[in-house]
Order: sequence, then C-alpha cells, then structure tokens
Amino acid sequence: MHIRFEVPADPAYPGRVAAVLSSVRLRRFGYIGAALAAAGAAGLAASRGLARGDRIAPLFTAMVVGGVLSMLYPPWVRWRARRRSGRYAVEGGYDITEDNIMMRSGSESGGIAWDGVARVQDTPDFWIVYVGKMPATVIPRWLMSPQDAETLRSFMTDRGLLRPR
Repeated sequence: MHIRFEVPADPAYPGRVAAVLSSVRLRRFGYIGAALAAAGAAGLAASRGLARGDRIAPLFTAMVVGGVLSMLYPPWVRWRARRRSGRYAVEGGYDITEDNIMMRSGSESGGIAWDGVARVQDTPDFWIVYVGKMPATVIPRWLMSPQDAETLRSFMTDRGLLRPR
C-alpha cells in the first residue's frame, strides 16, 4: 500500500483540524458541565422548601453557573482555534505506507509508525489517529481518492485500529 495526496493551502483546513482535535479532547467538559448544572438546579429546587434554603442557595447557583460555563468552554475553544489557525494555511501532503504515516506541512514534516497507533476514530471528514490515549493527527478523507480511502480503511480495519462498518 502506498497512498499519497496533497493538502492545499486552504485557510479553512487548519481550523477544521483544530476543531476536530479539540472536540475530542474537550468532550468531557460538556458532560461535567451538564452534571454540575443539573445537580445545581436540583439543589436550588430542593432548597426552596427548606427553612434555611437562603443560606445554601448561593452554592447551588454557583454550581449551575459553573456547569453552564463548562458546557460553553468547548465551543469557545473551537471558535478560537478556527479563528487563529487560518493564518497557518500552507501546502502539505500525506504519504501513507504499511509502515507509517508521513505528513508534511510547509517546510516541516513528521511521521507516525503504525506500530505506535493505538486506535483510529472515524468522523465525517477525518480519521483521528491516536497514539496511546491522545489524538496525534488526522487523516482527511475528502482529499483522498475513493479507492485510496477504501484501501486505507480496510488496512486500518485489518490491523484492528478501526471498527468495521
């Protein structure tokens, strides 16, 4: 297997990559925020019936506010990543073989050996490549030919990195 494709110098591309990677890393903030907001709202409702409810209401109000802010944190980070990354648009490319994934962007290049890849997550536009528990890079499917994408999908599935469809 040898798959090679180019990445154009599109100002939107780095933002899309940043948004995908940050959504993976920040997903837990949404869950934590929802739990905090729900617990705070339940506590506020329960404290209304208590005689001393006015003393503990600020605690539950802070929980609701903290939960809402925690839920708003991931979209804010993605927005900032998209806004800032537009100026990093340079031409690049991928060179994928049975041994590794080589990436180049401008004058920089790097690679990841398939032996070091723990898993691959499928998203609508990308395959997110994990090294250990951390997302290390993405492979943009829409820039590949359909035949190359299917070849890579079956390679990753055969290695147990990607779940079969």
